[in-house]
Amino acid sequence: MLDRRSFLISAATLTLGQLVSGCTQNAGDLKVLLLQGSIPPQLTNDFRKNINLEKKINFQPEVQIKKIYNWLENWQNQGKNTQNLFSWFAKENDLSKTPSLVTLGDSWLAKAIQEKLIQPLDSTQLSAWKSLDSRWQNLVKRDRSGQLAENGEVWGAPYRWGNTIIVYRRDKFQNLDWQPKDWKDLWHEDLRDRISIVDQPREVIGLTLKKLGYSYNTTDLTTIPNLSSELASLHQQIKFYSSDHYLEPLIIGDTWLAVGWSTDILPLSKRYSNLGFVVPQSGTSLWADLWVQPRLPESNLGELSQWISFCWQPLAANQISLFTNAISPITNTMKPTELPQDLQKNSFLQASLKSFARSEFLAPLSSETNQQYQELWQKIRQA
Repeated sequence: MLDRRSFLISAATLTLGQLVSGCTQNAGDLKVLLLQGSIPPQLTNDFRKNINLEKKINFQPEVQIKKIYNWLENWQNQGKNTQNLFSWFAKENDLSKTPSLVTLGDSWLAKAIQEKLIQPLDSTQLSAWKSLDSRWQNLVKRDRSGQLAENGEVWGAPYRWGNTIIVYRRDKFQNLDWQPKDWKDLWHEDLRDRISIVDQPREVIGLTLKKLGYSYNTTDLTTIPNLSSELASLHQQIKFYSSDHYLEPLIIGDTWLAVGWSTDILPLSKRYSNLGFVVPQSGTSLWADLWVQPRLPESNLGELSQWISFCWQPLAANQISLFTNAISPITNTMKPTELPQDLQKNSFLQASLKSFARSEFLAPLSSETNQQYQELWQKIRQA
């Protein structure tokens, strides 16, 4: 199933020219394949200036996490079908030029573990691991089937996060006596046939569960009274379902309100002054971008552990939060005085931190529970 990271529409922060120095890569160099725009270019420059490494680290941006995941699959299957490897890798097809670290979204983690595309990280090599809030540690502790496990191995290192939020047209609400503030407002009579939303059952069913006072990760939907009727009512409010084009109807005025991912919405809210956004304070769904280690014959993490730990330092955390339309996990535990003024006044960051304790990552579901979600989703969409 596609997720929010497949549909990035924000302007790229990183460019190939900014990240990859030189035209060739020497044997012994390390490569990081990262999501374009998820790390500010000045951060990689600061790392190179301040950290002494025996090996050079080259940063290669990729526009979508889905493509990174495809690379992981192709790498494992290269002996069977080498023609499917990325063109840039086909030209440099040897182990020394293979990425030793890549970006992956938390929603892809379980599948990557199940398909044996990645290997656990050695948390003892990560100097700042113990300083991470336990919620971040628990997110990436998994068993070998990819399920959350309190005593599981560490399969990723989170370096930024965001959420699902509400964006609306200020002008459409100007003459009304209310503005959207939380999930319950999506059911308001003024919004009938005026909402566009991501085409994701976990998101739509999840926010309905949240509105009813339940968890996004409810494992037995049959125990929730009125869930079907609430979803049916919400369906009447929604004019347009799409995970890649849900914002276009809002911009042209076909819808008044949209629900989607913060990395999509924040850049547009800066471009269009008539767009306002809301982080639901009852809680929302969360996502995180992680550093993960591909399953290679030889582990080259070594000095890359310093890069991961560098991303967890306050300076790096502030840069990630300032320049990537997302938030560093370190920001959750930083004192307000440690934040620059721009972050102290950042309405998205402050509202997201305030709702964080009531918000949830979308946990992997069992096959039985997933079937419940899919069947309910089909029932509502076909009504």
